[in-house]
Amino acid sequence: MIHFEEQGHVGVATIDRQERRNALNAELCEQLRDNLERSGDLRAIVVTGAGTAFCSGADLGTRFAAHGDATTDTFRPAFEEVLDAIVAHPAPVLAAINGPAIGAGMQLAVACDVRIAALGARLAIPGGKLGIHLSARNVWRLAQLVGQGAARDFLLAGRIADAQEARHLGLVQYVEHDALGAALALAGEIAASAPLTVQGHKRALNLVAETQWLGDDARAEIADLEARAFASSDLQEGMAAFAEKRAPDFRGT
Repeated sequence: MIHFEEQGHVGVATIDRQERRNALNAELCEQLRDNLERSGDLRAIVVTGAGTAFCSGADLGTRFAAHGDATTDTFRPAFEEVLDAIVAHPAPVLAAINGPAIGAGMQLAVACDVRIAALGARLAIPGGKLGIHLSARNVWRLAQLVGQGAARDFLLAGRIADAQEARHLGLVQYVEHDALGAALALAGEIAASAPLTVQGHKRALNLVAETQWLGDDARAEIADLEARAFASSDLQEGMAAFAEKRAPDFRGT
């Protein structure tokens, strides 16, 4: 579940599904989005994970549903909506990356405004090892944040970055022993600032970023690439290999 508490003008959202290393499913995404939408009067939000993980990604055991010859991603719509809610929230949203942020977990962190990583954190998007294709928005956000070179390293080569590497790449802004404590301290500083100015700057930065958003043709082509990957036999092989804890045998079909 998502634990949400208010500490003065600061909200703290904790992903608490420790038996699955805080893997996200559609229900958790909806809970987090609902909490964000109800907290528009707060001045800063911190998102973190319970226990030793930030978020190990999407729950692959429940993500896909078969409908005849087609496979439906039951997770993606709710996930995209919560990421959009983070970006659109009037207040800054801080990710306290207290442990591994893998796949959807790293994408969740990328959608936040500020990222503070613990020394033991690791960040990666192993989509190529599973046959999972990112959405256009998430590819764009990652490339905007770290640049084409690092984004290609993560998405094409499956790079795994530790906290210090992530800071060097610009993926996180701070590395601390206590990510949550540091995030709460920074959130407190933000909350003490003039809220209209902070909110205005966040909105202005979002508008600047949107000027570089992809055109209709590019979005349509990425959607086709995404659909092709999700309809492939390789996706089925990737899911089977993950469940069976073996190396996948991808055929490109």
